[in-house]
Amino acid sequence: MRAMRLVIARCSVDYAGRLTAHLPSAPRLILVKADGSVSVHADDRAYKPLNWMSPPCTLKEGDDAVWTVVNKAGEKLIITMEEILHDSSHELGVDPGLIKDGVEAHLQELLADRIETLGEGYALIRREYPTAIGPVDILCRDADGGTVAVEIKRRGEIDGVEQLTRYLELLNRDPHLAPVRGVFAAQEIKPQARVLATDRGIGCTVLDYDALRGIEDDKLRLF
Repeated sequence: MRAMRLVIARCSVDYAGRLTAHLPSAPRLILVKADGSVSVHADDRAYKPLNWMSPPCTLKEGDDAVWTVVNKAGEKLIITMEEILHDSSHELGVDPGLIKDGVEAHLQELLADRIETLGEGYALIRREYPTAIGPVDILCRDADGGTVAVEIKRRGEIDGVEQLTRYLELLNRDPHLAPVRGVFAAQEIKPQARVLATDRGIGCTVLDYDALRGIEDDKLRLF
């Protein structure tokens, strides 16, 4: 099994592909994961890299302290090392994956069975659609045949929107799926999460757990 490699280095980074981008010299964390992906991080943003290359890709370390990462589309991530401060490798083993709580797992199952809850004409592609950074809860098509990625939470907060954003970035690189839009679905969606989702063009759907289960609410309500 390949190991994860962690490198802390003063470096500059250039990306050449569908667009170009340049990161000037600074100390950064570089992760080379067992799946072959390479990502460059600063000491902020929590988890989102400054730049990255998703697998499949190849990494060549040149004698001139220049790393060149190339993907199958010919895009390049060029990392020019000035000073390596730390370089270590670690085998993490097989990850058991995220275990959803019972309600979230059941919401996913119920929504997949009743995908028309999202809108008339929706059709399920599959649950737990795999990506390089984890499975998307539900991938489906809308009435117009467009691809929709759905992230399901019991309580929808900003981190869930960020998670769906990362999935959309990857899915939209697949020409067989793109364009892919997102739907953030939860029993409760926090106002800040809704604002962020709207800003990123992600739809929000509030799920009624009992209604999905086919249970009528027989409690008296005051209106």
